[in-house]
Amino acid sequence: MTQPVNSTRLFNASCFALITTAFSFSIRAGILPQLGAEFNLTAAQLGFINSMFFLGFPISMVIGGLVYHTVGPRIIMQVAFVCHTIGILMTIYSGGYAGLLISTFFIGIGNGCTEAACNPMIADAYSGLKMNKMLNRFHMWFPGGIVVGSLISKFMTDANLGWQAQIWVIMIPTVVYAFLFWGQAFPKPHIDGVSSIGENIKAMFTPLFLFIFVCMMFTAISEFGPQQWTGLIMSKSGASPMLILALVTGLMAVMRFFAAPVVKLLGDTGILWTASILTAIGIYLFSTVTGPTAYLAAVIFALGVGLFWPTMVGFVAQHVPLSGALGMSIIGGVGMLSTAIFQPIIGGWIDADTAEKAALGLTGDQLELAAGQATLSTMIAFPAVLIVAFGILFFWMKGKKPAGVAAH
Repeated sequence: MTQPVNSTRLFNASCFALITTAFSFSIRAGILPQLGAEFNLTAAQLGFINSMFFLGFPISMVIGGLVYHTVGPRIIMQVAFVCHTIGILMTIYSGGYAGLLISTFFIGIGNGCTEAACNPMIADAYSGLKMNKMLNRFHMWFPGGIVVGSLISKFMTDANLGWQAQIWVIMIPTVVYAFLFWGQAFPKPHIDGVSSIGENIKAMFTPLFLFIFVCMMFTAISEFGPQQWTGLIMSKSGASPMLILALVTGLMAVMRFFAAPVVKLLGDTGILWTASILTAIGIYLFSTVTGPTAYLAAVIFALGVGLFWPTMVGFVAQHVPLSGALGMSIIGGVGMLSTAIFQPIIGGWIDADTAEKAALGLTGDQLELAAGQATLSTMIAFPAVLIVAFGILFFWMKGKKPAGVAAH
């Protein structure tokens, strides 16, 4: 007798898997200063460690998306659990720079597998409006989990609990999702469009897709660049960096839940253009303000980046439907890859700005804040490029109807 599919249990397991991703993002951001101090790492080295997180993610996400219909979500999530566990244990017992690089890469692979398996699995488990509702609820747990992870990291740091203890916390949702997935029947994968990968690839070489592909590089780093470095840059500003991260991601979660009226009012291109302007203003304020005003900067930054990622993926689904699920995976993958490439570059900027400010006679907390804010001012270039690009896109797409909706 065939075991029935327990959609609720699979959904809950998927949410805990995404919480694992969110915890790995927020807690690792929170302990960057401690890792730098303990292992005597430069900002550029911390950047390379960050980049491993964002490098492993797109590799496994794209590969997982390609093999989903062949191997199914069970095996992909088993790989995710193994990689998460190895990554967490290796981080704790890394002993230095090389170990942190490898462990972070494994965690990135686990996170990418989660994305590759859970999105289509939820789509396969539900149908119609219920499917859209459950996918939205699933995606809320990335920013929502970052809020919880940020607050946990702040509490544990304030309590002088070591960074190793904070990494152990990531193991909790990892064990929970493994338990919930254990022994479950999985929904049969839909096979719609699987035989048309050639058509998907052809659609990805159209001008509109290539334009969005390039824009996604800047969209992703506009969001993840400042967020990953908040702890290091804002730690001397008089504002709590982890509270800033929690505020940003909390607002992002709320925005994603209530996105429908905003989409109806502005449309996808209107959202992207407006978001790029607000993001630039938010980063500019981060680079100039100190104390409680940094929380205002966080609000404006969150209003900017909150709908960036889902709107970019949704734009591809609507306007380049023949690219299919593969096209959406590629867009998400290039966003993560871009973030991986830019992380050590940003770290290098911090090192260079630190040397420059030190030459001016600044020392201690004053030096760290001045150098960090100088780097943030350089990061304004990312959304500045998008203001121009999305302005062009807004008028380019004006009056054009969506081409359709991609198969999941």
